[in-house]
Amino acid sequence: MGGVTSSMAAKFAFFPPNPPSYKLVTDELTGLLLLSPFPHRENVEILKLPTRKGTDIVAMYIRHPLATSTLLYSHGNAADLGQMYELFIELSIHLRVNLMGYDYSGYGQSSGKPSEQNTYADIEAAYKCLEESYGTKQEDIILYGQSVGSGPTLDLAARLPQLRAVVLHSPILSGLRVMYPVKRTYWFDIYKNIDKIPLVNCPVLIMHGTSDEVVDCSHGKQLWELCKEKYEPLWLKGGNHCDLEHYPEYIRHLKKFISTVEKSPSQRYSSRRSTDQFEQSRKSTDVFEVSRKSTDRREKPRQSTDRLEKPKIQSNHVDKLEKLKNLSNNADKLEKLRMSFDQMERSRRSVDCHEKSRKSIDHQLERARKSVDRLERIRTG
Repeated sequence: MGGVTSSMAAKFAFFPPNPPSYKLVTDELTGLLLLSPFPHRENVEILKLPTRKGTDIVAMYIRHPLATSTLLYSHGNAADLGQMYELFIELSIHLRVNLMGYDYSGYGQSSGKPSEQNTYADIEAAYKCLEESYGTKQEDIILYGQSVGSGPTLDLAARLPQLRAVVLHSPILSGLRVMYPVKRTYWFDIYKNIDKIPLVNCPVLIMHGTSDEVVDCSHGKQLWELCKEKYEPLWLKGGNHCDLEHYPEYIRHLKKFISTVEKSPSQRYSSRRSTDQFEQSRKSTDVFEVSRKSTDRREKPRQSTDRLEKPKIQSNHVDKLEKLKNLSNNADKLEKLRMSFDQMERSRRSVDCHEKSRKSIDHQLERARKSVDRLERIRTG
């Protein structure tokens, strides 16, 4: 049955570029692996990594001298490292992160055939390389999954409790849900992200284009609703499936997210607490940023009012509060206070009775007035 699942998955989920967009060559002088036709860079390493499924995948590692985080990027469908090369370089520079990207089995110059289970083994090999070859700690890693890459990303994230963060770029709810709006998960479905995302314990950023014609934006919004630790999402108005990187908001939002998750957990919690409370109750909309800012503007005056209110209470009523403290230790005074309250209550009731009597008198006068009016009409008639 598992073979049937893999066969179906390969038919509708995987489209490796054919031919690959790059070649893997070995430099004769240094013995280093290179991606042709890209020039060698001192801060870029090309690797071949063995997987537990017996395939060898090609990966690239970009080192940034000021990085405190490492991005493990799982690219989308119909792409390989050659097509992602320049974007990876730009992301490393602008986000100040180390970055590892890799090709799935059967993509680019990686051996084997693409399948759901192979992609799980592929990302595990890349993660293992970060730990063993570069000394990267789990808590310093940000998993980034684009489109189909959201599948291996969430599968690994659900099993790593100390990850720094997760980024989902145009993610899918599941393979079958991309084609059919099914309401339940079937055994033959693949990349069951809808079931795995609630298991992720770290902050999750989701980005999706509102005009995505390949994976509807509703996939991203539903995944965001299921996140355990939500971060402000990015719904790019007019964005499609393969062009989010061209929007200025894309890199700005990523920078903001990485800056936030690189703080200590206590700092991150205090700075995000009020936003999280709002986001959890807010329904996903395409104008999230506008509504969030207006909420922020309302929130700040309320907090300043709270701060002013406390000194006011203390300054105006300090004498009464002090008296109440003394009364707590003096039974006689408490009894007098109770009697005083009783007198006030009787007075209030007396006033209520007076009010009722007044209303009754008013009612009687009104009835008398109407009787006089009727007599007057009869007399004049």
